Amino acid sequence: MIKINRPFVFSSKRYFDKRGYFQELYLKKNFKTSANFTAIAHSKKKVIRGMHFQLKHKQTKIITVLSGKIMDISINLKKNSKHFGKKYYFLMEEGQSVYIPNFFAHGYECLSATATILYHLDNYRDPKNESGLPYNDKDLKIKWRTNNPILSPRDKKHMNFREFKRKIKTL
Repeated sequence: MIKINRPFVFSSKRYFDKRGYFQELYLKKNFKTSANFTAIAHSKKKVIRGMHFQLKHKQTKIITVLSGKIMDISINLKKNSKHFGKKYYFLMEEGQSVYIPNFFAHGYECLSATATILYHLDNYRDPKNESGLPYNDKDLKIKWRTNNPILSPRDKKHMNFREFKRKIKTL
């Protein structure tokens, strides 16, 4: 196993037969993390979820698109990294997965009529330590495709990137 310092998309082989297909999404031997928590999200077009991270009990994520199409975005929040603040964009569709190290903020935009996303995380969800950055942060200048997204009330209240740099030591 190699040390992974940035998000990357991967697809695993599908085994087809007359019934459909079988696909292995996560093999522990391929990653330096193990999944302790699995969740699913279903979104409709124009939904943006993110840019989420946890202040404590950080989460390494493997995100898999089960159906639909999304624009997946991650931002490096490791302050001592030469890539601090760098954004990674991945256009993803059914069957593709993205690996996201635990020092990244993560979010995605639903581009299809609906999309179903599977999350494999190495740490449990900790509501007291959930945080995020605004999808439309002026300093980050994230290039979303949706002009008037559907957001959760929580996603409308995140600290901006300048506040993060001032208040949070590092992820």
